[in-house]
Amino acid sequence: MSHAGHGDTSGATTGASAHAMMVPYLHVAGGDFLFFEAWAPSSPGALAGATIGLFLLAVLERYLAAVRGSFDLHWRQRARAMTAASERAFSERLNRTTGDSTGKATAPTDIQELSRGDSLDAPKSSRGRLSFVRHIPPFVPSHDIPRGILFGLQMLITYLLMLAVMTFQAAYIIGVVVGLGAGEIMFGRITPMDGGH
Repeated sequence: MSHAGHGDTSGATTGASAHAMMVPYLHVAGGDFLFFEAWAPSSPGALAGATIGLFLLAVLERYLAAVRGSFDLHWRQRARAMTAASERAFSERLNRTTGDSTGKATAPTDIQELSRGDSLDAPKSSRGRLSFVRHIPPFVPSHDIPRGILFGLQMLITYLLMLAVMTFQAAYIIGVVVGLGAGEIMFGRITPMDGGH
């Protein structure tokens, strides 16, 4: 019985010391847990190494944002082209079915305008006839699955950076902020600034 009591006391002491290490205000002392219980850099060298690692992680987050933006622009253009081809095929079938002697319909004109970069959301009309314009790009597995994977990876890194900042360790915060700034300097111009991001 006394053995059980002794075990409880040691467990409480360990828990108290673990909570004492988590300082809820801005500080520079080492010993904060970084992601895992085994990672608690306390020496100046370990603290510097962890800060450099967070700096690189922040740069990687900005790189992934640029990659996502570039791919997203490429995928959007391909989706427009696929939608245009589908609309063109539908228009040709409609012309053959209705026997339009002019051989022209409103959809190809609209498709040409869409392929030049017009919004998919804007309704188009020609000669008083309203044509169907797709509002949502089609689901394309080769586009949307990589998009989801890239987004998930970027969010993982973002949450890791957030957890590091939540330690209130000043060196970690400086490493993250400087890394995000450096990453934006290096890769920010690559990210398309077309209102989609």
